[in-house]
Amino acid sequence: MEPLRLSPSRMNDFTNCPQLYKYRAIDQLPEPPSIDAERGKLIHAVLEDLFELPAESRTFESAIELLPKKWSAQLEGTPELAALVLDEKEWFDRAQSLLTNYFSLEKPSTFESTYRELHLERDISDEIYLHGYVDRLDIAPTGEVRIVDYKTGKSPKPGWEEKALFQLRVYALLYWQNEGVLPRLLQLIYLGDSKIVKSEPNEAQLKSTEKILKNIGAEILTAIDQNDFPTKKSRLCDWCFFKAICPAHN
Repeated sequence: MEPLRLSPSRMNDFTNCPQLYKYRAIDQLPEPPSIDAERGKLIHAVLEDLFELPAESRTFESAIELLPKKWSAQLEGTPELAALVLDEKEWFDRAQSLLTNYFSLEKPSTFESTYRELHLERDISDEIYLHGYVDRLDIAPTGEVRIVDYKTGKSPKPGWEEKALFQLRVYALLYWQNEGVLPRLLQLIYLGDSKIVKSEPNEAQLKSTEKILKNIGAEILTAIDQNDFPTKKSRLCDWCFFKAICPAHN
C-alpha cells in the first residue's frame, strides 16, 4: 500500500474535526474559493516574485506594481473569483494595506532569501508520508536557517501562539531530518495587524512534534480503516462550507 499522504493543513483538519478531514481528503468534495484565502494567495504571489528582483528593486513600489499582474494570473486560473470581488478598487486597496504592513516589518532589500515555496517531504513512518510548502526559507552566510510563513490575518491571541507555530515546527522537523541542520528561527509574519511571532526551536521540541505527528497519523489511519469520522462541533463550524450537509447540524 502507498503511504498515507499528509500535510500540516490536513492534520489540522482532522484534529479540528475528523468529518471535515473526510470531506476534504477522502471524499474530495469541491469547495468554492474563499475570499480571504484568495487574498492570501495574491499577497504570497507578490512577495514570492518580489524576492526574484535584485535587492535594490525590492521596494514597496515594486510590490504594488506586481499586484495587477499577479491578480490577472489569479483570475485566469480561478475565473469564478470575478463574481466574488465586486469592488476591485477596494480589493486592491486592501492588498496594498497588507503590503504596507509587510514593509513596516521587513526590509527585503537588506537580505537574500534562499528559497520560496520550498517543498519539504519525508516518510515519517512506513505508513505516513508528510509534506508541505514553506513560504520562505532563508540561509544566512553563516549557515543559520530561518523559516518564514506569511499570514494575511491577525496574530493569535495571547496563549495561542504555540498552536500557531505548530505548522512551522513541522517544517523545521522535515528540514532538520532531511538536511541535518536545526533551523535557528521560526517566524510567523502577520500582515493583518503588523506583528511577528517568533520561536527558536530545539531538538526536544522537534522530537515532540514528530511524536504528535505520528499519533495524529495513527488516528487518521484508524479512522480510515474503521470508516469512522466523528464530527466535532465548535465555533469553527460557522465558517465551514460543509455545515449544510454535516450530520452534526442536520
